[in-house]
Amino acid sequence: MDFSTLKNAFLVGIFMSFMIGPVFFMLIKTSILKGARAAIAFDFGVILGDISFMLIAYFGSRDLLEEIKDDPRLFLIGGLVLIIYGLITYLDKNIKKEIDQEDIKVPEENNYFKLILKGFFLNFINIGVLAFWLGLIVVVGPTLHMNSNYIFWYLATVVLAYFLTDLGKIILAKQLKNRLTPLVIYRIKRAMGIVLIVFGVLLMLKGIIPRDKIDNLIEKVEK
Repeated sequence: MDFSTLKNAFLVGIFMSFMIGPVFFMLIKTSILKGARAAIAFDFGVILGDISFMLIAYFGSRDLLEEIKDDPRLFLIGGLVLIIYGLITYLDKNIKKEIDQEDIKVPEENNYFKLILKGFFLNFINIGVLAFWLGLIVVVGPTLHMNSNYIFWYLATVVLAYFLTDLGKIILAKQLKNRLTPLVIYRIKRAMGIVLIVFGVLLMLKGIIPRDKIDNLIEKVEK
């Protein structure tokens, strides 16, 4: 597996970290109300939820992917999943209000185990996250020749980037809270949705357009 593939995995992790949803706000809120250590514990639970979804998506689709890994329809399926997820993100009009300053009370002691469980279940109940991981594995798996070792390092890089970006959010929690007005949140969600839809369309085109034409087009661009 080359550096370019790992770089793409890292960018996917950063992208995921900025998906606006309940986990995003709870991470910032936990950091402000309970401190960085509590937020890291919560985030650890979130990542455990992601890993669980990865395993479900990988082992649940591996046999199918092995059979159709060279079938162009695979890109149609993966693209369709991303488009649907992007549309849901784009059309979601639920706007999360900013954290009320009066609610900021630092507790005397944090129960880190409960925070881990809270992060895990808050992430795990979101079926959209499973759809995202399924779409990602459907697209990435065949490009990595369904090599378990390559897929492991790809997903590990995604998780590492996700965690490092979350650490930045934890450190900058108060600044982020002040900047996340309902209008900004709305625009970010719509932008994320558009990006997912574009990626989905490109993947579907990859399944429709013959591979030799795509290779020729890439060669022309490189020249």
